[in-house]
Amino acid sequence: MNFTETAWKVFNQSIDDYHLTDHVKTQVNNPYSKDSLEHLLYAKNWIDTVQWHLEDIIRDENIDPTEALKLKRTIDSSNQKRTDLVEFIDSWFLQKYQNISPNSDAKLNSETPAWAVDRLSILALKVYHMKLEAHRESASDEHRKNCSAKLNTLLEQQKDLSEAIDQLLFDIENGNIKMKVYKQMKMYNDESLNPILYQNVKNA
Repeated sequence: MNFTETAWKVFNQSIDDYHLTDHVKTQVNNPYSKDSLEHLLYAKNWIDTVQWHLEDIIRDENIDPTEALKLKRTIDSSNQKRTDLVEFIDSWFLQKYQNISPNSDAKLNSETPAWAVDRLSILALKVYHMKLEAHRESASDEHRKNCSAKLNTLLEQQKDLSEAIDQLLFDIENGNIKMKVYKQMKMYNDESLNPILYQNVKNA
């Protein structure tokens, strides 16, 4: 089993586990050892899955504005955790490839392995929910037909993205691409960087 096959399996395990309760406050029960890549992948997808459903809830037109603000802040916090997990995954790859010397003509990729994995995790969620819509009995035949076509496109995208990720890892392992990671440095949650936040602290 190559890397993306493993990742896809872990992502779907996380999604299935979440939907046993289908509630955004369900506590994660990561089945993998803490020092494993699978642990990071499971944790990453769990955050994505919870956030997927938070995004659904906040779009309810009848939601109480106060509750919507709480959810928005929860989503902001989730986004920060998601970014942190991506960087942890990249750190895992950096350690794995630390002894590899890039070739003299090695190129840089615009996307690190972990940010590509981030897209694969979200894609797993799209496939899961589009599959539900393609088979939803309460929907019209036209709706199911349209969703089935979209599902086929998503599955093709899964195949292409998986191939691209595995090729990227192969090229890093063989020195054809050099791995370089930049921290995302998100500013909106940082009291020292967001003007609204640091002005509030100053005036407190």
